[in-house]
Amino acid sequence: MTKILDAQEFIYNGNDLGAVYSKENTIFKVWAPTVDKISVIVYESFDDCLGKKHEMIKGEKGVWELKLIGNYKNKYYNYLVLNDGIERETPDIYTKGASANGEKGMIIDFSSINPDNWANHKRPAAINRTESIIYEIHIRDFSSSEYSGMKNKGKYLAFTEKNTKTPIDVITGLDHLKDLGITHVHLLPVFDFASVDENTEEYNWGYDPYLYNVPEGSYATNSHDGTVRIREFKTMVQALHENGINVIMDVVYNHTFTKINSPMDILVPKYYYRTDDYGNYTNGSGCGNEIASEKPMVRKFIVDSIKFWAQEYKIDGFRFDLMALEDIATMKEIENQAKSINSNIIIYGEPWTGGPSSLSQNMQMKKGSQKGTQVSVFNDDLRNALKGDSDGASLGFVNGGKGFELEIKKGIVGGIKYNNDICNFTQNPGESINYVSAHDNLCLYDKFEKSNPHNTPFEREKMNRLALSIVLTSQGVPFIQGGTEILRTKQGNYNSYNAGDMINKISWNRKSVFLETYEYIKGLIALRKSQKVLTLDNENDVRKSLKFLDSPCNSVAYELTSTFAGDYDNLIIIHNANNNEIKFIIPDTDEWIIIANELEVNVLGVCKGDKTCQSDIIVPAISSIILCK
Repeated sequence: MTKILDAQEFIYNGNDLGAVYSKENTIFKVWAPTVDKISVIVYESFDDCLGKKHEMIKGEKGVWELKLIGNYKNKYYNYLVLNDGIERETPDIYTKGASANGEKGMIIDFSSINPDNWANHKRPAAINRTESIIYEIHIRDFSSSEYSGMKNKGKYLAFTEKNTKTPIDVITGLDHLKDLGITHVHLLPVFDFASVDENTEEYNWGYDPYLYNVPEGSYATNSHDGTVRIREFKTMVQALHENGINVIMDVVYNHTFTKINSPMDILVPKYYYRTDDYGNYTNGSGCGNEIASEKPMVRKFIVDSIKFWAQEYKIDGFRFDLMALEDIATMKEIENQAKSINSNIIIYGEPWTGGPSSLSQNMQMKKGSQKGTQVSVFNDDLRNALKGDSDGASLGFVNGGKGFELEIKKGIVGGIKYNNDICNFTQNPGESINYVSAHDNLCLYDKFEKSNPHNTPFEREKMNRLALSIVLTSQGVPFIQGGTEILRTKQGNYNSYNAGDMINKISWNRKSVFLETYEYIKGLIALRKSQKVLTLDNENDVRKSLKFLDSPCNSVAYELTSTFAGDYDNLIIIHNANNNEIKFIIPDTDEWIIIANELEVNVLGVCKGDKTCQSDIIVPAISSIILCK
């Protein structure tokens, strides 16, 4: 049956699925070709238990329709679906609002909910993807610490609070993000997910989708009234925008929390999911099901959803969970549609699956499939080369491993084919998301505590700095796990998806303890933003501008030559991963200005230690040196 539904006679191309509101009427449309009967139940409020039933009429393409005359502004609704003699109630998969826990969908009049000046608020200036500096954070983690100084702990509104500080006057929150200099905040899932009760303080990362076009209610100050989550979500986006920060949503179009009881499966049984030849659900996500993005009406739903968030909520980017489960054609359509709305939108994802998928290998959006597109992928090759494995005791370049110089060079050029030896999976460097840690697995601090227990705490702190200095000076798109700049810890928990605030919170009191590292990372970000030659997005430009230089074992050095206005003519960057200092021979006898040493980064020249060098320079253990002229 699901193959029959892919026929042209069942493909609906209209842009009006869901509840389309106006003051005069509301029109409901739902695609459900195989069910026997559908009615709309309209509820006066979120706590109305009775509702009023209105039968829908089935039309062409398998679309059921109902037009209700009158003003149904911000009322609630569900569908009552009769199939094989069984009647079940479900929210609309296209609903744009909901009551607590998605029990009822909502007829939304967005104009009555928007915060002041929403339509015309100032958004950050457009930048190329390689000029982005992405900062990944979970809504609750950002503010839940007792030291955060934020009033709206665990809520969207925490991102709107200014002048927040720890008890000893160290800057936190929104002001911290502005001061650090990041360009994009990547929010772990903020669509409605089913793994927490929105009426409690339960914790989850949220990779458990229920209603894709509705903001999660547990992060709102009131989860029952569906207007509150919408207004507060937009207030957060507006505050970040007006402070120069773009907003990226972490999206999970690869599986749903449940399958048989999901709105998708109630409306069109088994169509939205991949199944094997016997009709069994396949499990490429590792979560019990996988969404069939390659089917026309599934692809339409995903693309419609992305367009909705980009248009209605002014979202600036999308990170795709387990992106290899999305077929290549769907991802290219998402790229086209999203970029047509906002050419500044950034799109990236994980180029792997969560297990064997029934989607054929040549259709999966894997590493390499993104070549030549504006879709970027996580560079786990660089991640592993930098630190070793993510949860164990193995070593990488920065923490004592040997022989990783070639892999580090591949990361530095953004994964392009620089030459026959230095080459990887990208066509242009912007396709590579360069990172060393993310929400999954051990935090970087915890990883080094596990893999390097015999090093001193300060040596492990230097490993943290060196890893981020490589990420922030490589070609491609730098990505930082929120809190890494202040040596965030999760107390050794490598899979903290439901571990609660005590484990997951950003402990803002650590900022004062590791203030020197914070200032160092802040300096690297400022340096990157000041030098166009660090943000190239063309393979030919990289080959022309970047030259690797001879350096001792377990170190990597290279020179960048720039013709951009405002750039230094030349930069030399040296990364020394040895536990001892090295002597680096500069390839000319000119005087070079030192703009980064092991203590500080300053685009105008360091204040601590030697200010210039000539012919050679001593590079301290586990550190980077950056020179300019």
